[in-house]
Amino acid sequence: MSYVAACRLSVVVSQPQINPPLRSFWFGAAFHILRNPFQPAPLCVYHLQATGRALASTQPSGASSSASANMGSKKVQPFGSWRSPLTAELVSGASLRLGGAAVDSDGHLLWVEGRPAESGRSVLVREATKGGFMEDITPKGFDVRTTVHEYGGGAFTIAGDTIIFSNYGDQRLYQQTLKGDRSPVALTPAYDGPVVRYADGRVDLKFNRYITVREDHRKVGKEASNEIVAIQLEGDPNTEPMILVEGNDFYSFPRISPDGEKLAWIEWSHPNMPWDSAALWVGQISVDGTVINKVCVAGGDQTIIQAPTEPCWSSKNKLLFVSDKDNGFWNLYQWVEGNNVQPLYPLDAEFTRPAWNFGNSSFSFIETDGVPSGSQVACTYRQRGISYLGILDLSTNHFSPIQTPFTTIYNLINWKNSTGKNEFSVVWSSDSIDIAKFQPYFSTPTVIQFPTKVTGQTAFANFYPPRNADFMQPEEEKPPLLVRSHGGPTSEADATLQLSIQYWTSRGWAFADVNYGGSTGYGRPYRERLYGNWGVVDVNDCCSCAEYLVATGEVDGQRLCIDGRSAGGYTTLATLVFSHTFKAGASLYGLCDLSVFQEDTHKFESHYIDSLVGKGELALRERSPINFLENLTCPVILFQGLEDKVVLPNQAEMIYKAVKAKGIPVALIEFEGEQHGFRKAENIRYTLEQEMLFFARLVGGFEVADDITPVHVDNLD
Repeated sequence: MSYVAACRLSVVVSQPQINPPLRSFWFGAAFHILRNPFQPAPLCVYHLQATGRALASTQPSGASSSASANMGSKKVQPFGSWRSPLTAELVSGASLRLGGAAVDSDGHLLWVEGRPAESGRSVLVREATKGGFMEDITPKGFDVRTTVHEYGGGAFTIAGDTIIFSNYGDQRLYQQTLKGDRSPVALTPAYDGPVVRYADGRVDLKFNRYITVREDHRKVGKEASNEIVAIQLEGDPNTEPMILVEGNDFYSFPRISPDGEKLAWIEWSHPNMPWDSAALWVGQISVDGTVINKVCVAGGDQTIIQAPTEPCWSSKNKLLFVSDKDNGFWNLYQWVEGNNVQPLYPLDAEFTRPAWNFGNSSFSFIETDGVPSGSQVACTYRQRGISYLGILDLSTNHFSPIQTPFTTIYNLINWKNSTGKNEFSVVWSSDSIDIAKFQPYFSTPTVIQFPTKVTGQTAFANFYPPRNADFMQPEEEKPPLLVRSHGGPTSEADATLQLSIQYWTSRGWAFADVNYGGSTGYGRPYRERLYGNWGVVDVNDCCSCAEYLVATGEVDGQRLCIDGRSAGGYTTLATLVFSHTFKAGASLYGLCDLSVFQEDTHKFESHYIDSLVGKGELALRERSPINFLENLTCPVILFQGLEDKVVLPNQAEMIYKAVKAKGIPVALIEFEGEQHGFRKAENIRYTLEQEMLFFARLVGGFEVADDITPVHVDNLD
């Protein structure tokens, strides 16, 4: 759950405590305010001769269980049949998306808010000024969202009082002022549809232009081209942008040095993903605005595997970035004279996240009394699923941890502050529910470490036991379990408060969110466990997690279900055909035929499977669930957006028809107007209800308390 808040306070630098996480928010808080574990998680500012903002989460320590409340006032009903005030309608309506954030010239915070109630429309919102209210900056008819790489990110930039943003409908860039007439003005040409897209830009004040990544789909039948281009902020919007950097398959993070003399960027090529192998380049901006004298700072040596990312210039034109070249963890580095790089604070921790989206910001040069510091860096890193915050002094290489109650922190943003006062206020919340009211129905996760099928290896999961203040189970009954396989697969399941998970646990389900081998946050060796083994390691780890929870007496071994989205949907289907641990599964826009996916998918992931599975038709066939349906023995429900460009709808259709022909209970639910990930409140609600009811009917052996009309299930109804 996401919140935006603001605070100004002095901070005592000390070792951070590890507390299990609860919800996401824009970072920082006066610690005493969060003693109530269900206080809104805020966007705040730490004042330590510096300031900063970040997205983070917090949660109370200690595990909660259904046995923790007063047993005398509870009704005895089977697990799964409990009535919960966390309705699907409430959950879907509370799922506002919190996108990127920035600060305007007056020090006001702006952020992107995705609204399911408006069909997923994304709107720039500015925090309330004194005596005022939050206000929408984006006018009706516009949607701040880019589809570069299909996953987007980096959809807007603020420079002074000027906003430049990508509009979802036509993918053109628009300029908008925060003062005076706010009507958006187009900066880029109009084409025949949204075939040219932009992301992750910065304003070049020296040439009064916008430097950004462009993805061009105008050549029909050919792969899209990616470049770094420059767009004039004044003049004819139909003028074609100037290409500054081209020739490679992908680009990100174009960053201009403060003196306007240099441009840094990240680039990579097929078959790599940006976390596999990439390169950091720096070029000189010439007098005519072109980029010359290009130098590869990191990633040019093919004998050293690394994935540099997040280049960031200091006010003194020093270049910092993140790389995993030395210890297998993404750490901070600095580029020094002579084209040398030096590690700044080696640590077995991840100082960034995989670049699925544009705009990652895991560290930021901080300001003292409004003056940029070239030597102090606020940064966040993760170790075994927990986030930490600290200040790194480049002049001494001394790292000062900052104690916080938060466990998920990301997207640090520099912010001017010179008051030195301890202040706190909530600016924004992703929902309007009363957290205190629902606290007795929230399950707190415990991070579990369990043995895998490889001797000596372990994997991780966030385990949520059932919890509901009004109900308890009959004596000796064990709860049904839903295992979730996260998407990516190069991603991570964190333990922030997700009402979509609490929907299950408050009805009497146990829930395990698995960080199988291949997940991020544990270093390159853990991430690369999946290389060549997708459909094997992830499947085995999900099965091992469920089996571990059965063996430890936490769940009912006869009522094990699994679900997943996208790549997690593939793992779900693979688990059902390559093992017999689970009794039913739900795939949300998941893959079933890797050969078809590789032929049909978008450019960004078109070679992803090469590293995950291997090259060649035989490898793809042997890992495709569609080819092994003779092993499938349990029911499946499928959910699919009909405008999905990542996993095309034919994937769901293929598995549905094949399972139906086999005589196994199956249902396919398709949504008009949805892409890769559902954004409309009504579809989020329907998916949640139908998945739960499907499992209850086919596996649970109980009647659900909710009044839900079931979808037709073939070979059952």
